[in-house]
Amino acid sequence: MTSTPAAPDAPATTRLTPSVTAAPYDHPDARRLTQVLRAEQLGLYGFADDPDTTPEADFDPPGLFLIVHIDGEPVGCGGIRLLDEHTAEIKRMYVAERARGHGIGRYLLEQLEQHAVSRGATRIMLETGRRNTAALALYHRSGYVPCPSYVPGRDHTINRAMTKPLGSSSA
Repeated sequence: MTSTPAAPDAPATTRLTPSVTAAPYDHPDARRLTQVLRAEQLGLYGFADDPDTTPEADFDPPGLFLIVHIDGEPVGCGGIRLLDEHTAEIKRMYVAERARGHGIGRYLLEQLEQHAVSRGATRIMLETGRRNTAALALYHRSGYVPCPSYVPGRDHTINRAMTKPLGSSSA
């Protein structure tokens, strides 16, 4: 999967053109980006899941892991896996600070949603931290609503689970 449309909500003077490529979760760019995500989470919360403990097979087909590049530089990533026959989950979604504000996150989210729909998912879920206001705003604008946690042992004062129905008009 490779795609190169312009980021949809970037100002005309600073329009960035992302390209998205499927990659294995153990790809060096994926590892680098997910470790930067972890470092940001450590800064916000004082703790974070280690992305290296996520099994690479979580993103094997029918799942998918994507890396976003701008001018050949990896600036974002995200994966999707199926939780069951009709439910997909977004994992490890991240956009580097230097690439934020250009629609890259929304673009990546749309790519992941489209993949989930293509695999028969009718619902998508994700989890983010309550202090990650930019991510929460993106997900809210994209139609996600809060839901009860689906990850055992999560602290609802820190984590926010969200869901969205999927269909031909939502992705």
